[in-house]
Amino acid sequence: MKLTVIGAGCWGLTLAWLLTDNFEKVTVWGRAQDLSEDLIQNKHTSKPLEVQLKDKVEITSNLEEAIKDAQIILNVVATSGTRDVCENLKKAGIKPEQILVNASKGIELPSLMRMSEVIKDVLPEQKLAILSGPTLAKEVLAGLPTAASVASEDITVAKFVQEACNVPSRFRLYTNTDVIGVELGGSLKNVIAIASGFAKTMGLGDNCTGTLLTRGMAEIVRVSIQLGANPSTLYGLSGMGDLIATCSSPMSRNYTVGSMLAKGKKIDDILAELGSVAEGVKTSKAICELAKKLDIEVPVSSAIYEAVYTDITPQALLEKLMNRRLKEEERYV
Repeated sequence: MKLTVIGAGCWGLTLAWLLTDNFEKVTVWGRAQDLSEDLIQNKHTSKPLEVQLKDKVEITSNLEEAIKDAQIILNVVATSGTRDVCENLKKAGIKPEQILVNASKGIELPSLMRMSEVIKDVLPEQKLAILSGPTLAKEVLAGLPTAASVASEDITVAKFVQEACNVPSRFRLYTNTDVIGVELGGSLKNVIAIASGFAKTMGLGDNCTGTLLTRGMAEIVRVSIQLGANPSTLYGLSGMGDLIATCSSPMSRNYTVGSMLAKGKKIDDILAELGSVAEGVKTSKAICELAKKLDIEVPVSSAIYEAVYTDITPQALLEKLMNRRLKEEERYV
């Protein structure tokens, strides 16, 4: 059985490393300009994390060859590049029976479409699954255990991916049919992770962090339910599980963005320094636009949008959040 990973970034290479022994063949595709000589020749990279792939992993910029005979194709490119990748997959001759698994967490702008919607828009007949959960790449590469959700509207597809990609003692997979909930949980928590890094660096204390996570989760659930998600999904691995991991760890790129914003750095400088995508930046804009469309309040996400896209000071942002009108706490049962 063959696995193809589309995207030679940090998470794509981590997944290729993690799943190598599960497949007879593993191919990693990346654009020629994104493939370093070290990766091509030595199957090694040191930025942003060190990854050493096994010799059997093939590195290529030929998409047609990369997907040929692959049973599972993992899409691990930035959300802004997913539509283009799907168009190129279509040209490269992807077959409907090949399972495309999206592992990118975000919402397309300006369409406000989830990644499964983007993929289906370009490849309407494609077998499709979503992979999402608390999966910090550095911990995965260290061999530490975690679990994730594999969601598909077709449970047989989800089970096939679950069995093919489960790694005993290290990467436990659970199936789910709530694609909307799994996608939104994984995408929207990135915005709250920016808030968490922001609060931690400002020294606002653990009480504040607990408050942000709880109220942030309320926003995620509020928006997701209106878009058709099952609320119980948001309290699973791809929602609460991913939220806790991402909001607690400086290893998270989104957490790091929040930390740097709290120090007064500008977003362009932050992203240049990171040298990699932090999906929560664009997702903060997407969730605010979704909330406006749905007539829903998302104060934490709105605050992060302001922190990213305006010159508001950290202290003014805190005052704005803490002094909103008083209200009743929601219940989701």
